[in-house]
Amino acid sequence: MSNALDLKSTLNLPKAAFPMKANLPEAEPRQLAEWDQMRVYDRILASRAGSPVYILHDGPPYPTGEIHLGTALNKILKDLVVRSKTLAGFRAPYIPGWDCHGLPIETQVEKELGGKGGVAPAQFRRLCRRFAERYVGAHIRDFKRLGVFGQWEEPYLTMNFGFEARIAGAFLAFQEKGYIYRGKKPVYWCTHDRTALAEAEVEYGDHTSPSVWVRYEVVQAPPGIPQRAGSKLYALVWTTTPWTLPASLALAFHPDFRYSLVEDGSGNTYLVAEGMVDRVVKDTGIALTRREESVEGRAMEGARFRHPFLDREVAGVLADYVTLEQGTGIVHTAPGHGVEDFYTGQKYGLEPYAPIDDDGRFIEGLDEYRGKTVWEANRPITELLGRRGALVASAKLVHSYPHCWRCHNPVIFRATEQWFLDLEHRDLRRAAIEAADHVRWIPEWGRERIEQMVRTRPDWCLSRQRMWGVPIIVFYCDACGRRLEDFTALRHVLGWFEREGADVWFERPAEELLPEGTRCPCGAGSWRKEKDILDVWFDSGSTHLAVLDGRDGDHRFPADLYLEGPDQFRGWFQSSLLVGVGVRDGAPYRGVLTHGWTLDAEGRPMSKSLGNAVMPAEICGKWGADLLRLWVASQDYQVDLRMSDQVMTQLSDAYRKLRNTFRWALGNLGDFDPSRDAVADGELWELDRWMLGRAAQLAERARRWYEGFEFQRVVHAVQDFAVVDLSALYFDILKDRLYTFAPASAGRRSAQTAVWRIAHALVRLIAPVLVFTAEEIWKHTPRRPGDPESVHMALFPQAAEFGAPLGEPHSANWDRLVAVRGEVLRALEHARNGKLIAGSLEAKVRLAASGGLYGLLESYAGRLPALFLVSQVELTDSPGGNGYDPTGLDGLGIQVQRADGAKCERCWNYSRAVGTFPRFPTVCERCAATLEEIE
Repeated sequence: MSNALDLKSTLNLPKAAFPMKANLPEAEPRQLAEWDQMRVYDRILASRAGSPVYILHDGPPYPTGEIHLGTALNKILKDLVVRSKTLAGFRAPYIPGWDCHGLPIETQVEKELGGKGGVAPAQFRRLCRRFAERYVGAHIRDFKRLGVFGQWEEPYLTMNFGFEARIAGAFLAFQEKGYIYRGKKPVYWCTHDRTALAEAEVEYGDHTSPSVWVRYEVVQAPPGIPQRAGSKLYALVWTTTPWTLPASLALAFHPDFRYSLVEDGSGNTYLVAEGMVDRVVKDTGIALTRREESVEGRAMEGARFRHPFLDREVAGVLADYVTLEQGTGIVHTAPGHGVEDFYTGQKYGLEPYAPIDDDGRFIEGLDEYRGKTVWEANRPITELLGRRGALVASAKLVHSYPHCWRCHNPVIFRATEQWFLDLEHRDLRRAAIEAADHVRWIPEWGRERIEQMVRTRPDWCLSRQRMWGVPIIVFYCDACGRRLEDFTALRHVLGWFEREGADVWFERPAEELLPEGTRCPCGAGSWRKEKDILDVWFDSGSTHLAVLDGRDGDHRFPADLYLEGPDQFRGWFQSSLLVGVGVRDGAPYRGVLTHGWTLDAEGRPMSKSLGNAVMPAEICGKWGADLLRLWVASQDYQVDLRMSDQVMTQLSDAYRKLRNTFRWALGNLGDFDPSRDAVADGELWELDRWMLGRAAQLAERARRWYEGFEFQRVVHAVQDFAVVDLSALYFDILKDRLYTFAPASAGRRSAQTAVWRIAHALVRLIAPVLVFTAEEIWKHTPRRPGDPESVHMALFPQAAEFGAPLGEPHSANWDRLVAVRGEVLRALEHARNGKLIAGSLEAKVRLAASGGLYGLLESYAGRLPALFLVSQVELTDSPGGNGYDPTGLDGLGIQVQRADGAKCERCWNYSRAVGTFPRFPTVCERCAATLEEIE
């Protein structure tokens, strides 16, 4: 047994069936197939039967096109929440959902049709349904590839028949409570898609607009403004929408501003806010001279002005929204083309006049612009101003302007007849704000943002002039035009929706949808149906009504968490809150978590148009889904996240180190059966108990961080523990004990017990993040009877699993010994650099210490060589100096020398005893004893 080959065969070298190379892009799909075959998700839910329930309600994306990186970020974060709650012991069913109605899908279907002309509404809706089904299937495939668990066989779809009935029922509930009214008010209008838009369907981007300064002649001035002979007095206004001037019915002044009288040197006097005179001179290039006179804004109420090109007088009105940021401090007011203008018009009895059609074309007015679109009309109206002598100056302005979020064309404000939800009825606005105060917002600024959004938003425009959506259940009497207000009859329609879907609205006559014999108070029994459909945000805002009530006892109102991006404060967070409070008298969520946007390496938002988009499928194909999940979990997702090859390369390195830590642990557990070989707590070596205590502290912190959705802290703490505490310290120290001790020796079994407990715990701590890798590790980890087949059915580690804590002062002793080790390793590195030694086992370390430190080192003297990875350690009870290199640790001095004796061919330690054992002449005393034991 003394030859080198035989000696090597006596070592307990790691035998790792767990591969070093992950090959995630190839291995992950095989694992997905295995999970499908074993129906792992159903088994996870079954394993939590009777446990407390935690519900994350999924915000529904649109099934249009392949998922992008932002979608992957959102879905992975949701999966992290659900998985971490599951491992924490909750039953956390996840029902994914899709928002299947609305303009995005309708637009795509129109593109496929080359326009929808000639297609009947019912047929068009069937095409939309098939389009949505196709992409829902594609999304499910892509989300599963990310390792996201959920009820993929039974997702919620807003186009499902029962769901459409619940959405329509929510509208009827609002209507019956008096929230719903029909009125003519300005709303965002897309002239390209010919429909009203919600605020959440509007995005802002740069737009070039004409910038014009227009004068309105004063025909009836307020008292106190002196008129000079031969001089005309004008109010000077500025606008970037000349096309709104035909609808100009008033000029708005701020009541608290003072307005100067300024002259242009040509006998013309202008009213301009005092604070804007210099700005007007700079922007127009016209020299203006101030007169001594000025007038307070509130004095302009009731003044009369001549429209610049129409035979119309406009009134002077007061408005607090007039600012001194741009323009002249006087705002031309078109109540049909602006929300603030509208409310000012209501105050002064002005009509919401908007002389344009659904395409944005003028249907009346002067020949110069009648028949033109608003965009085409800007130029002729500006030229008309010039010919009428009303144009003072003009320019071009690039500014932020609202665009339709789907077609990306600029939108307008246009007063049309629409269905609205009255936010002041029953104090709905106030009730929603109060309900939001009881929600946990993460980050905390979410509460203020939602409050501001709800406080300042106008009444909710619910109607859309499209076909693919839930119809607004309203009937009009053919004889007298009166609306049907029999809600028992109206709810009869919901039964049709439940059975055949909302398509029946377009396929069956009104009399068939209503109960037989339904008649109007006028006596007539013939009805016509409303043509508008509901805003898709009403659909998504109503999802909780179906999901949280319509599945099983698990899904109860309200949900524990909503999780989306910051755009949903204008969208789903808000619409869900309003529907929840209006229909159920409470917010539909207990908590709301918000994540940031995905950016490229330069910090630019990702988009296909910029060519900087990185698709999840590409990442999974190159790096694997676990690396993408690690990217999500290892960063502060509450701010914007950058993605690049460099980022993924760094993550790949971090992943490799973590994987290798597990590989080493598993390789040393090949002959370990925890049921047979585990050592009792009282028999564990002190170092092993100390490291188990550190692992227990990590597990406790990780559970707390998971509870607070602080995934970044979990990832970095686990990585640091694996690389620093385990690989660089504990595993380094254990190698001698694990490799050279007898296989079943007490010291080796103590080390294996600790390594097994730690690996068994760590794999469960990383399971929510590295879902594929954790499952692979779990398959190679020795398990106890009763351990589940999948790591995802397990529970987070608890303190008791790590054994009795080491306690003080022994734990403090090891903290201090590890600090000494750090000083020794630095001294050994210096000796290597000086060519005194080639490796640490060639060294003998001499330590000089005094007082408590010496006492500590003396009491652990037998363990110091293994701790320092050297062959011999000598102690002297004296302060540093006298040939000892001083350190900064309690007067400790260190001296490195060549080790005494010869090198043991089995353990490579140096010993004077090598050569003294006739049977084993090339080994040390420790190895000789071990060889005797294992013979």
